[in-house]
Amino acid sequence: MPSEFELIRRHFTRLTPQALLGPGDDCALLVPTAATVLAVTTDMLVEGTHFLPDTDPCALGWKVLAVNLSDLAAMGARPRWVLLAGSLPAGDESWIAQFAAGLFACADRYAVDVVGGDTTRGPRNLCLTAIGELPSTTALRRDRALPGDDLWLSGQTGLAALGLAHLQGRIQLGEALRDPCVAALQRPLPRVELGIRLRDLAHAAIDVSDGLLADLAHVVEQSRVAAEVFLARLPPLPVGVERLLARHCQLAGGDDYELLFTAAADRRHDLAALAGELELPLWRCGRIVAAPVGEIRVVDEGGQVVEFGDRGFDHFA
Repeated sequence: MPSEFELIRRHFTRLTPQALLGPGDDCALLVPTAATVLAVTTDMLVEGTHFLPDTDPCALGWKVLAVNLSDLAAMGARPRWVLLAGSLPAGDESWIAQFAAGLFACADRYAVDVVGGDTTRGPRNLCLTAIGELPSTTALRRDRALPGDDLWLSGQTGLAALGLAHLQGRIQLGEALRDPCVAALQRPLPRVELGIRLRDLAHAAIDVSDGLLADLAHVVEQSRVAAEVFLARLPPLPVGVERLLARHCQLAGGDDYELLFTAAADRRHDLAALAGELELPLWRCGRIVAAPVGEIRVVDEGGQVVEFGDRGFDHFA
């Protein structure tokens, strides 16, 4: 069986044109672009908590990178470099090769260099650190939402949660819906270009990882505002799924990696044009209000407030 270092050399050592020095030494050497600041994020995926034991390793390689790039997208940062640390139960070269193929497929798509990391033996646990950059004055932050802002959502939330429910045998999706839902779960598409383009259009932003309502709560709390979400303006619910389940997945399912952001009302035309240019639906699905601070009201088609007990995923709830 190949050694740890031989496995790294074979499967994780590639050219790193954006780095002064990549894998192989004690540290990578990185040179940021002039007049930018670094955005740094890290996220951990644990077998049994974040992914099923039989998840396709190629899809897992894609996802472990994509979920971190989504955090950079939410700040408006352009991805540059990533480091991967992981524990694996065994040096299964076939599994590692497939995982690396998915990882580098995502890295190639979003033009990032894998510049280092670490491996050890243990329960399957993958932790990736992503580094991006952006002009210091244009970062999208959670604490910048303003009363009167529109609330916008990219893409469609809820599909990943439906895909997970299908894989766990809790529901059965028809073939037409199964494939896009499982793809949304296992191969999310971080909205990197959208985030970059929102630097001069949006006030606050967050990526939807734990559920739309749960992540919106972070924005209203840190911005000291409140929000209203209009059910009639959210993406249409998928056909063929029980309506209450589909709505719950849409609002609280998580694992979506879409962007939820606020922008002034006079930016509506610009955002509609951007949606067409990126060929990405952008839904004006609510508004920011001044008070009560921290409150989120979900409003139905008739203007009535709808109560939702479960707002999203919490590791320790």
